[in-house]
Amino acid sequence: MLPSVIPLGSVGTTHRSSLKSSFSKTTTLLSTFRSFFGRDKELTNALRNLIGFTPKNISVYRLALIHRSAGERLADGTLISNERLEFLGDAVLSAVVAKYLFQRYPFENEGFLTETRSKVVSRKNLNGLARKLGLPEMVTKSDENRRTGSSLGGDALEALVGAIFLDRGYQAAEKFILDRMIDNFVDLETLLKEDANFKSRIIEWCQKEKRPFSFQVVNEVMDGHRPSFTIRLLVDGRVVGEGTDRTKKRAEQIAAQVACENLGLSN
Repeated sequence: MLPSVIPLGSVGTTHRSSLKSSFSKTTTLLSTFRSFFGRDKELTNALRNLIGFTPKNISVYRLALIHRSAGERLADGTLISNERLEFLGDAVLSAVVAKYLFQRYPFENEGFLTETRSKVVSRKNLNGLARKLGLPEMVTKSDENRRTGSSLGGDALEALVGAIFLDRGYQAAEKFILDRMIDNFVDLETLLKEDANFKSRIIEWCQKEKRPFSFQVVNEVMDGHRPSFTIRLLVDGRVVGEGTDRTKKRAEQIAAQVACENLGLSN
């Protein structure tokens, strides 16, 4: 049963003060709500153009666009940012790309499919896709991190996939990945040609020329929930290439690619 309304004149000074305080808080909350509502309308319109449908739960998309540098840390130490959605989106993206490649290349072996999937979902490729979609400009980040690491776009893209999965389910996430990402911006044949096995190429060249070489891990940090590796390639004791990625294997490939370009071995 709803409580009866008590006239203000019949309550004591303490109660009246309490009611005024309550009304003040309510006014502040309503003002905040209107502010969020206005921003959410803008975000909804922007997302509709980006993902091809109207979001149902806008809050999960808002979270997907909060970089950890601008995240709010709760009393228990929990950071409110897009990192958890990035983890989820990474898994969904990997599954969708794996199915897509399995159907597109029915006669290729597991090694080819695994390597091709790693190229499609590599940090370098996802960062490029995010830029083409205009996603980095939508990410909320702190002023001192306006030029934060190059993985910001790719991380946000994975988080966006995670948000779509939670909001609309796997099929909607799959449709976004295939229609908006792969069909529009991923040229697999070009990707396969451009991203050859540069590590094998540089190793063969060094062995042929009898030049000593080595791959060295120069930095290993936890970037959110996953590690990030920076690896340098040395030939004759001189740094000829450097690469950074989520895995050592991919970082070595990037370093080898840079080395091939510097040594004139790309063609």
